[in-house]
Amino acid sequence: MSLAVATPASAHLSPRTISSPDPRRSLLFPPAAPLHRRLAVVASVPDPAARPAEYTPWLIAGLGNPGNKYHGTRHNVGFEMVDRIARDEGISMNTIQSKSLLGVGSIGEVPVLLVKPQSYINYSGEAIGPLAAYYQVPLRHILVIYDEMSLPNGVLRLQRKGGHGRHNGLQNVMEHLDSSRELPRLSIGIGSPPGKMDTRAFLLQKFSLEDRLQIDTALEQGVDAVRTLVLKGFSGSIERFNLVQKYKFHSV
Repeated sequence: MSLAVATPASAHLSPRTISSPDPRRSLLFPPAAPLHRRLAVVASVPDPAARPAEYTPWLIAGLGNPGNKYHGTRHNVGFEMVDRIARDEGISMNTIQSKSLLGVGSIGEVPVLLVKPQSYINYSGEAIGPLAAYYQVPLRHILVIYDEMSLPNGVLRLQRKGGHGRHNGLQNVMEHLDSSRELPRLSIGIGSPPGKMDTRAFLLQKFSLEDRLQIDTALEQGVDAVRTLVLKGFSGSIERFNLVQKYKFHSV
């Protein structure tokens, strides 16, 4: 479950670079039709059969709320994962486009677009949908990263597809992508509210010291999982990753 914390600002439809853009950008993501002329929904974009699958761009979006007020809260672990990927892969998050902060680069030889929607978490689809269409990224290469209360704190799960599980941010993304379930996702466990604690208060609360250590470890493991996914797809390595995550806090 998610929540709206503010009304989103108006869209920034034209790309704006904060600092010098990545010179590889034109090679990684050739310009598509102008964003304001977008007619097709990304789910209708055919897979480029003639292009090697391993070089098909990935759009990796972490969900969260913008602003220092929400930094470090449970609801913003999606942002944290994108920041960690950007740091480890040397990708600068230096461009504003379609209500988002972007980083353009690559993982290995595979082009990637890292995205942190600034439209507030419940409206994340307003940012991700237009970006996916503009850069012509097929659904199977749009990875959404978000917080998950149904998983223990620090446990990760990487899936090829699925529902929204009552996560309003993920639901909004799916609605802007033809309401398709064929959407890869990496969920980050944050645990559930203790006792009768209000869900909203829990999501906007920062982690305890013990929980923070578990999340930091999970972020490092998540970077490795995303790298494996981008380079190898949903292989046996991902299945083993999910199995290890499921039981990593179980004592033998």
